[in-house]
Amino acid sequence: MTDAEPIDEALVAGPDGLDDVLRSADRPLVLRGLAAGWPAVQAARRSTSEGMAYLGGFEAPRAPPVVATVGPPAIRGRFFYNDDLSGFNFRQEQVPLKVVLNTLLKYVDDDAPPAIYVGSTTIDTWLPGFRAENDLALAPREPLASIWIGNRTRIAAHQDVPDNLACVVAGRRRVTLFPPDQLPNLYIGPLDFTPAGQAISLVDFHSPDFDRFPRFREALRHARTAELAPGDAVFIPSMWWHHMEALEPFNVLVNYWWRQTPAWMDTPMNALMLALMTVRDLPPAQRATWQQAFNHYVFEADDATAGHIPGPARRVLDTLDETRARELRARLLQRLNR
Repeated sequence: MTDAEPIDEALVAGPDGLDDVLRSADRPLVLRGLAAGWPAVQAARRSTSEGMAYLGGFEAPRAPPVVATVGPPAIRGRFFYNDDLSGFNFRQEQVPLKVVLNTLLKYVDDDAPPAIYVGSTTIDTWLPGFRAENDLALAPREPLASIWIGNRTRIAAHQDVPDNLACVVAGRRRVTLFPPDQLPNLYIGPLDFTPAGQAISLVDFHSPDFDRFPRFREALRHARTAELAPGDAVFIPSMWWHHMEALEPFNVLVNYWWRQTPAWMDTPMNALMLALMTVRDLPPAQRATWQQAFNHYVFEADDATAGHIPGPARRVLDTLDETRARELRARLLQRLNR
């Protein structure tokens, strides 16, 4: 793939430095050595087996199995669809975490191993105690901390609604980012049938087919990339497209997700899905009318939008809170289930 510009880097200084960086960040940033002091990082640096043993030592005795995504050697680590997008090129199994670690160790010197990947596993559930020794001070944020474990695997470019701070614990990772406005140039696949919950780019970043995906050349003009070593971290703002590639036979990533909105707010993806069902296929004139309505009430809303309505009578046009959101959700569910 064509070389992309490097992701900007920032230094974290002092105990409050991380918060200072994140509060002012409006673009992706690489934070070199942010997690270098973690015992997990230091163990993985000494050897793969020591890194695995350290991680496995936290597995809860009665923890439920993890979901392992496994693909044949022929996919070369690229978890994706099958040829006609009717299914996927991998399978998923529920197995104990120790089985995953032992299998990764078994194939660590294999030139053509099966692709093995445990994605987005909640640390506090499966590895209690890990964060007591390996964690970041992110207050006042209340992030969800997840761990990702695997060998040389590739996760296609996708978006996440939360902000994301991803820390490499073991192995090396190459991250390639695109700003949200590159949506038309990334050739996104189905929204409602996806490999892991998020719609993905159909472009193979190792071998882009520019005849089939010509606008991807324009996307590459806006790409930013970095290679991350153990202890390095990358901040990925909400809705930035990111392609993640693990480069070693054993890779571990810890990431923190948080949203800058109240917990009671639903994901905007629900609104998009409803709009596809109710607005997209209207006659053009009606669709234009609804575009104006969305602009008025949503995208360009300000104090004047409902300023002519007495405060108590504004209802959903007033500032929403958890109670109003709950009432609105109930009303919507009633309408959808009629």
